[in-house]
Amino acid sequence: MRNPFIQLAAAMIASLPMVSMAQAQYYTRGHFVQDLRLGVEWMRCTAGQRWSEAEKTCQGDGVRLNHAEIATAIEQANAQLGAGWRLPSRDELDALVCTTCGPPRIDNEVFPNTMAEPYWTGDRNFWSSNNYWTVSFMTGDHYGRFFAEQRMMVRLVRDYPSSSAP
Repeated sequence: MRNPFIQLAAAMIASLPMVSMAQAQYYTRGHFVQDLRLGVEWMRCTAGQRWSEAEKTCQGDGVRLNHAEIATAIEQANAQLGAGWRLPSRDELDALVCTTCGPPRIDNEVFPNTMAEPYWTGDRNFWSSNNYWTVSFMTGDHYGRFFAEQRMMVRLVRDYPSSSAP
C-alpha cells in the first residue's frame, strides 16, 4: 500500500513551477546581472553595446579592445557605474559558458547579443606569461594564446555585493 503522505508530497513537488539553472543562478537588474553562484555582478552587455530597457536587450556593436584600451574602459566604468569593475578571471568567464546553447554558447536571455567569439579574461597563461586567457562563446572553450596587444571582446565584472553599486 502506498503512503498517502508521500503521494501528496510528490504531487505538490510536481506542481511547483520549474526553474531553470540559469534562472536560479542569475538575478537581472536592467544592465546588471548578479551571479548568485559566483558572488559577482556582470555587465549584461559586451563593451561597446548599450542596454535598452524598453527592448530588454543589448544594442549596438561590441568593440574589440586590447589590454591598454581595456584599462581605459575600466576607468570609465568605475567613474560612471561605481567602483570595482575589472576583467573576469578565466574561471568566472568559463562559468558563463552554456554547453546546450548557441552559438553563442551563453544564456542569450541573460546576456543578449553576445558575440560568438573570444572574450578577454584578466588571467595570464601560467605556461606562457606573455599570453592571456580568453573564453570563446563560439566553441565554449578557453585559449591561452593571445597577446595583450591583440583585440578581443570584453565583458566586465565586479565582486558583489559592491558597496558602490548604483
